[in-house]
Amino acid sequence: MMNTLLQIENLKTVFTTTRGTIKAVDGVSLSLKKGETLGVVGESGCGKTMLALSMMRLIPSNGRIVEGHIFFDGEDLLSISEEAMRAKRGRDIAMIFQEPMTSLNPVMRIGDQIAEVICLHQRISPKEAIEQSIHHLREVGIQDPQRRIRDYPHQLSGGMRQRVMIAMAMSCHPKLLLADEPTTALDVTIQAQILRLISDLKAKNNMSVVFITHDLGIVAEAAQKVAVMYAGKIVEIAGVENLFERPMHPYTLGLITSSPSGQYGSGDEEVEYLKTIPGSVPSLYDLPRGCRFADRCYMAIEQCRMDEPPLTEIEPDHFVSCLVVQENRR
Repeated sequence: MMNTLLQIENLKTVFTTTRGTIKAVDGVSLSLKKGETLGVVGESGCGKTMLALSMMRLIPSNGRIVEGHIFFDGEDLLSISEEAMRAKRGRDIAMIFQEPMTSLNPVMRIGDQIAEVICLHQRISPKEAIEQSIHHLREVGIQDPQRRIRDYPHQLSGGMRQRVMIAMAMSCHPKLLLADEPTTALDVTIQAQILRLISDLKAKNNMSVVFITHDLGIVAEAAQKVAVMYAGKIVEIAGVENLFERPMHPYTLGLITSSPSGQYGSGDEEVEYLKTIPGSVPSLYDLPRGCRFADRCYMAIEQCRMDEPPLTEIEPDHFVSCLVVQENRR
């Protein structure tokens, strides 16, 4: 489709370890329109970060993409050379990592780090690159950027380091921004500022965004579309309002009902305790034959433990991977 920026088809990323093979991303398919924000949500270890790293072709050395396609602006990123992919990273696709202190070079001034990215993709002088670095730091709300460009990462607060990462990611005006848990280590006030900043930059640059998060609050606030991941697979995709109003997969329903609502009983009111999802995520070394959520699912029938459910469109733009839901909707 003309308006589609990213189209992932049956993506499979595996890792070889001494204990066996891990299917970190197992048959993921999804799409993202130009100017759209997609939230990818799920528990830790479900494959969210590996999905983003697969898009960037930055998976660790013991991992490899064994199947699928990643079409970006109509071009399959898995079929181009490493040199061509390096040119796209930063320029067309940028990523904000979860912990900026491990992503920033501790012995380089932040101005030099941003300027290095700019010089890599633009034919400008180092002086011009520093001037652009100052501009981008100002754009992300860092006060006195002329002085801050001489600082090292350890001299900045967590929120300021995350702003530096955003400035670096935005320095070449990418078409797609991958944000991997960009607010995890920040307090609530700074989280809100960072989310607002990314939203403003997205609107200003007509950029698409993929938010990788375990926080449904971020998804509700920032995304237009949501993909729910469980044990390496997508189990539900829907528009954000549709997903929260009519969650269909039992795992999605479990995530929503186990999230705090912010309303607590007081006085004679009955206190409603948080619900939980029973059991635990199956080991990626020993995945069950059928549905990976079956052992934790209150709706599971015998067929669920035998057959792997396909991701099926239950209603327009609402896809669910659940045999019981699919059967009930016939």
